[in-house]
Amino acid sequence: MSTVDYTFKNDAADEADDAIRPAELEAMRPLPRISVHAFCESEAMLRTMERCAQDRRLAKVSLKISSASIAAAANMFASAPTPNLLILETSAQPGDIMEELAPLAEVCDPSTKVVIVGRYNDIPLYRELIRNGISEYMVGPVGMTDVLAAMSAIFVDPDAEPLGRSLAFIGAKGGCGSSTIAHNCAFDISNLFQTEVILADLDLPYGTANIDFDQDPPQGISEAIYAPDRLDEVFLDRLLAKCSQHLSLLAAPSMLDRGYDLERGSFQPILEVLQRSAPITVLDVPHAWSEWTRTLLSEVDELVITAVPDLANLRNAKNMLDALKKLRPNDKPPHLILNQVGLPKRPEISPSDFCEPLGVEPVAIIPFDAQLFGAASNSGRMIAEMDRKSPTAETFSQIAHLVTGRATMKKPKKAGIGKMLGLLGRK
Repeated sequence: MSTVDYTFKNDAADEADDAIRPAELEAMRPLPRISVHAFCESEAMLRTMERCAQDRRLAKVSLKISSASIAAAANMFASAPTPNLLILETSAQPGDIMEELAPLAEVCDPSTKVVIVGRYNDIPLYRELIRNGISEYMVGPVGMTDVLAAMSAIFVDPDAEPLGRSLAFIGAKGGCGSSTIAHNCAFDISNLFQTEVILADLDLPYGTANIDFDQDPPQGISEAIYAPDRLDEVFLDRLLAKCSQHLSLLAAPSMLDRGYDLERGSFQPILEVLQRSAPITVLDVPHAWSEWTRTLLSEVDELVITAVPDLANLRNAKNMLDALKKLRPNDKPPHLILNQVGLPKRPEISPSDFCEPLGVEPVAIIPFDAQLFGAASNSGRMIAEMDRKSPTAETFSQIAHLVTGRATMKKPKKAGIGKMLGLLGRK
């Protein structure tokens, strides 16, 4: 029997630490409410588990990390119940691993799942561990993506209905047009791809989605927030207003009859039901920075920040990008949209100078067009309904493709007869 020894060298550990595969992470569902305890022998494994703890897909998971051996785990759980999942790192030889696990097996609850991270790529060992009830054996050093995939394979039902994607739009400053962009993107996604979209207006006191879509629903998102015990797909369906064939609106009350002091997880139950109810959920997030907005922005699939090219927006966008990088360390940066560019008589920062300190390129630059946007707003219609062939409508179409993962490269213009005549003229 031949074995391959994988030692934990620093360069290998760093490589495993950095091996985050965004495409695989985006496809993973959030884990349910489970308890996990990881026992790490190496610094590399300790760092990997710490990165897992920061990932938004583990928001509901109670994760404990100990720098200790399997023997220490056996001693600990001799007088305490075992969690739903144990992740155990071992440096033992293949022939000694089962003996090392024996004391833990005596105190481990039968329902507890166990993942082993070892140093040896040994097929007979793997088969023996699986035969003895171990859920997974991985060869270290392992990366964060590997650990999350193993946990997901154990606790996420592969036959479960797929969760819809959540897209959050927020402005770097009030009045920069984030809500208008969110509403137009929601309309375009539903219209272009013929897919069900729910637009949720989270600006409870001042939301404008009902005005932009010329709707006046008697109920909306406030009923869902203040009656979480009643919230399910059936109750949600009664709260939705139909804006078009494939677009539904969860409207804000837009009234000042009460104070909206929301708690940290106020929108989490709503987001879970929305993701089960439609393939795409567009969240119109107000310009605010509170516990509930921080929590929400850390959990959504895609983020779009809208900014106007002035100094205050630049400062706020920089602060938001830095904060969101800490909140979402394993996700790609938010998309940036520059809006209202070219407002007459207003000094503004050029797009290149605006984006340089941010370290991101804008996915779209939308020029100021008071006539088009004003007419659309006053008539309760979207830009694509006003003028489908306008450059702004095309920009919204491209944003819709991008945030839903359907982005395509622009086709280069073909060299037709006009180009040939131009060449002949120069000759």
